[in-house]
Amino acid sequence: MGLLHFLSCYTKILPLSLFFTNNCRWSKYKRRGMNLENSHSTLKSTVDFRVCNVSGYKTELLEICSDDPRLHILFIPGNPGVVSFYKDFLGSLYEFLGRSASVTAIGHISHTAKNWELGKLFSLEQQIEHKVEFIKQELQNVEVPIMLVGHSIGSYISLETLRRSPKKLRFCVGLYPFLMFNPLSEKQTSIQKIAESPVLSALISFSIASVGVLPRCASRLIVSKSIGKSWSISAVDAACSHLLQYHTFRNMIFMALTEFRKLSEKPDWAFMRENQSKIAFLFGVDDHWGPLEMYEEIAKQAPGIALSIEREGHMHNFCCTEAGSAWVAQHVANLLKNQVLSSSQ
Repeated sequence: MGLLHFLSCYTKILPLSLFFTNNCRWSKYKRRGMNLENSHSTLKSTVDFRVCNVSGYKTELLEICSDDPRLHILFIPGNPGVVSFYKDFLGSLYEFLGRSASVTAIGHISHTAKNWELGKLFSLEQQIEHKVEFIKQELQNVEVPIMLVGHSIGSYISLETLRRSPKKLRFCVGLYPFLMFNPLSEKQTSIQKIAESPVLSALISFSIASVGVLPRCASRLIVSKSIGKSWSISAVDAACSHLLQYHTFRNMIFMALTEFRKLSEKPDWAFMRENQSKIAFLFGVDDHWGPLEMYEEIAKQAPGIALSIEREGHMHNFCCTEAGSAWVAQHVANLLKNQVLSSSQ
């Protein structure tokens, strides 16, 4: 996901709240949504939601358990770190792998539906440590190879997790990776200015949360008519249940601030070269978070890394559409089959 999308659209959300009483429009949307949900009920029913405790923090998980797994996939989301956005993607990935892999998606601390951490803010480094501790706690006894798949800043978190748990992890796939802050990007610098201002951060988070106090049918209509015009039903649901919360949105902005500070440094090319046989990246054509200049630099610095470019137009927030989720899931499945499953035969 991209925090920019929500920051740039938040002013559009609030005026739409004036029209939530249009019951005819909502009924039409609801009927359409029910049909979509029914058509994908078989796939989505395999994805289970669970809350666990990791180092004292409540953590949201999505899980799919294979009866006969050949590998275990740990998925790390971007920012926002809401695993519910990736429900379609995870289900499709499980199916494209022939149900031969168990899948676990771990959310970020306090990017949650409930304010379990009482408004505390968590940095990028704390989110990385959280993922490393989860592996020690939950995946220590997993006997099949463990593969990391990360999206956006989740790609960077995956690399850092690989660095800190090299013996436990087999492979790392970064999707639309955010690996370095680009000060020439107007969009990134705009978010940085907001994140550096506690007043602006609090004001925007409060404005977003004000939509969340409306009846669920109203908030769903508002989201679907503003930021989620092309989104899947599951993505709209995730936005309503998680993003329209003060503690979640405030944590998203704070995490972005710490991302910009850390990613102002150059990538650790030496580490990437040492582990280039264990790393793959998928870039988008027009993605300021993971520009093609970074693709070219990686190809130069670590030529052994498997690099691909998505040219189907699914965008950075691929997980918000069913088509994007399916395409990226098939790409990841093919990548794991070709580079991982084949080597174990």
